[in-house]
Amino acid sequence: MGKEKVKKPFYKKWWVWVIAIIIIIIIIGSAVNSNDDEKADSNKKESKPAVTESAKDKPVEKKEEPKKEETKVEDNVPAEYKAALNKAESYAKTMNMSKNAIYDQLTSESGEKFSAEAAKYAMDNLEFDWKANALKKAESYAETMNMSKQGIYDQLISESGEKFTAEEAKYAIDNVKADFNKNALEKAKSYQESMSMSPEAIRDQLTSSSGEKFTQEEADYAIKNLNK
Repeated sequence: MGKEKVKKPFYKKWWVWVIAIIIIIIIIGSAVNSNDDEKADSNKKESKPAVTESAKDKPVEKKEEPKKEETKVEDNVPAEYKAALNKAESYAKTMNMSKNAIYDQLTSESGEKFSAEAAKYAMDNLEFDWKANALKKAESYAETMNMSKQGIYDQLISESGEKFTAEEAKYAIDNVKADFNKNALEKAKSYQESMSMSPEAIRDQLTSSSGEKFTQEEADYAIKNLNK
C-alpha cells in the first residue's frame, strides 16, 4: 500500500491565517472609528454653553426704548416773556441800570409796556452783576456831573433815581475812584459863573444836605482854590 497523505492541522493552513488577519484588521479599524465618533460627540457637547438653572428661570429682558427728551421749559415760554428778558438784558448791559429800574421801565406806560408777569419773568431769569452796574453809575456821576460821594450814594438808592439797593450803592461808593476835592471845586466854579454867588453862599450850597452834600473839608478846598 502507498503511504496515506497526512492532512495538515486546520490551524496550519495558510489561508486560515490570512482570514484571521483580515478579521483582526477589521475589528481594530471599527474600534478606532468608534473612538473618533465618541470624541467628536464629546467635543460638540462641550462647545455648547452650559445653561444654569437661574438662566432658565430668568425671564428675557426687553430692551428699553430710548426715552424721548422732554420739551425744554424755554420752548413753552410765551414770546412776550422772551422779549421782556431780551429788553432787560439790553438795559442792564448798555445802560448799567439797576434791577428795580429795569422792571419799572419794562412795565411803564411811557416805557416798554410789558405785562407785570412778563417783566417778573425777565427779572427772575436775568443774571447780572448789579454791584458792577452801581459802580459804573457812580463813576459816571462823579466824572460827568462832579457830584459828591454822598450825593452819588443818595442818587443810586433814590426811588426817583437809580433804584439800586443800599448794599449795591455802598459797594459802588466804597470802590469808586474819584477826586471829590476837585469835584467840589468844579461845582463851586459853576455856581460862581452861572449864578454869581458869593464864596460863603457857595460854601453853604456845597455842604447843604439839600444841596451838593460835600464834606466840610471838600467845600473848604473848593473855596480856597476858587479864584486861582
